[in-house]
Amino acid sequence: MENNDLEPAAAESSSADDSVVGLAVDRSIGRRRANAQAEIERLVGAALAVIRRTGRLEPTVSDILAEAGLSNQAFYRHFRSKHELLVAVLDQGIRGLATYLSGRMAAAESPGAAIREWIRGLAAQAGDPGGAQATRPFVLARAKLAEAFPSEVARSAAQITAPLRASLEQARHDGEMPAVDPVRDAEMLYLLMMGWLEARLLDGRIPEQVEVIRLEAFILAGLSRRLES
Repeated sequence: MENNDLEPAAAESSSADDSVVGLAVDRSIGRRRANAQAEIERLVGAALAVIRRTGRLEPTVSDILAEAGLSNQAFYRHFRSKHELLVAVLDQGIRGLATYLSGRMAAAESPGAAIREWIRGLAAQAGDPGGAQATRPFVLARAKLAEAFPSEVARSAAQITAPLRASLEQARHDGEMPAVDPVRDAEMLYLLMMGWLEARLLDGRIPEQVEVIRLEAFILAGLSRRLES
């Protein structure tokens, strides 16, 4: 009986000890996570700064570390290669672009107007000299990064097309663009715009406004087609 009476108390003590240990582990992991996040953000920010300054997507690890004020050990603690870091930089840039596009689209009065703002927002990446310099390395390296990191780059593309797809779905629902296929058309528009951006950024030519207007009209005319009888 005495042994039986002690068993619950022992179990409670063990449970209490586990809880304390668990909290300690959580605190330790939390500190390590915060430190890791801070270092990663410094590396990503440094890589982006070097890329913008040089206009190339191939900064050396030493240049990145010098910009970040970190060591080789810190770099390889988080990234297996320079290109893995560049994918993280690309992802951050895409998130910023997606937020910018969504902001433009949110102010539109109709789904069609929102789609127009998506087109104009992407076109603006080649229309502003400063923006073009910052965007150029990522657009030109997209295919190379996609080959090495297909799922990561696909996820970046999905961030860009998500608000466009939503507007296409609404435009079809409202009868404004009854023939659109939101998923397929969003993908085709993404490929069209990225191909156009790549061409303009590759030759270093800032597109004239008339070219952007014609591109916009071309896309919207296709999206506004009637259903086939």
